[in-house]
Amino acid sequence: MRLIGLAVVLAVSLILVPLTAQAQAGKLYRVGVIVSVGATTDVVGPDPRNANVAALLRGLRDLGYVYGRDFVTEPRSTEARIERSRAIAAELAGLPVDVIVAAGPSLPGVKQAGITTPVVMGGTGDPVQDGFATSLARPGGSFTGISLQSQELHRKRLQLLTELVPGALRIAVLRGPGSNRYWKEIQDAARLLKREVLSLEVQSASEIEGAFRAATERRAGALLVIAGALLDQEARQVVERAATNRLPAMYSFRNFYMGEGGLISYGPDLVDIWRRAATYVDKILKGAKPADLPVEQPTKFELVINMKTAKALGLSIPQSLLVRADEIIQ
Repeated sequence: MRLIGLAVVLAVSLILVPLTAQAQAGKLYRVGVIVSVGATTDVVGPDPRNANVAALLRGLRDLGYVYGRDFVTEPRSTEARIERSRAIAAELAGLPVDVIVAAGPSLPGVKQAGITTPVVMGGTGDPVQDGFATSLARPGGSFTGISLQSQELHRKRLQLLTELVPGALRIAVLRGPGSNRYWKEIQDAARLLKREVLSLEVQSASEIEGAFRAATERRAGALLVIAGALLDQEARQVVERAATNRLPAMYSFRNFYMGEGGLISYGPDLVDIWRRAATYVDKILKGAKPADLPVEQPTKFELVINMKTAKALGLSIPQSLLVRADEIIQ
């Protein structure tokens, strides 16, 4: 019996030695993650279904971090209810986590939570105008990360849409909560392009059908969809209603809409942005202050065109657009 007992003690010791050595080797960091679209189950663990979070973890792996050994995630989704982001941020700060990576639509709520936890922005319209940073070069607070340059991009999207559908003199703009700050830029761009824009603002998924009905009644010739938590969550419904109403539609990002059969999208690669966010997480975990880490601007923009959808709408895509496309979906 004593020999058996000694054997058990030795076996347990052999198991515990590497665990103890690992614990002494370094801290197990906790990385909070807040996304705005999809379920929390899509962002859990080392191999999440959410493409953006998967890219963040891939970026951390490329930097030498091993999930479960060096860090774990504390993932949450607002599930398109961005008003939840404030409570989620406070919850993560109270755990506590070492850093939070947050999607653009959730950032206002995170800021309102008044937490001091470092926050890496996974894409936001204008971090200076929106109050997340004093300047791009020196953010000066607890927020840093990557901007989306949304103001300039909305003008570019409208221009591309007029190239695609030159006869569309009235363009409907489908937009959800939090989009007011972009509306003036879109109106200014429309005036320069000699187009009329029709605001279709929705506050819930149930209002989307009525918005498309209004676009049809007002004889809109095309549609510009402004990205946001609500509409991104309802991407399939938006794309299907655009097809049913035969409205050529321009989308902000390929991530949510083009896989559902969207016609055209132009914008930065969100997956690449979340992969690059890993470098900010790495620097912060190594002691850097968000206030001192310059905000990056996107360098990779994608123009994606779906030829199958164009054919279904009876659209002929101008050669000037085809030669500039980064991807053509057949």
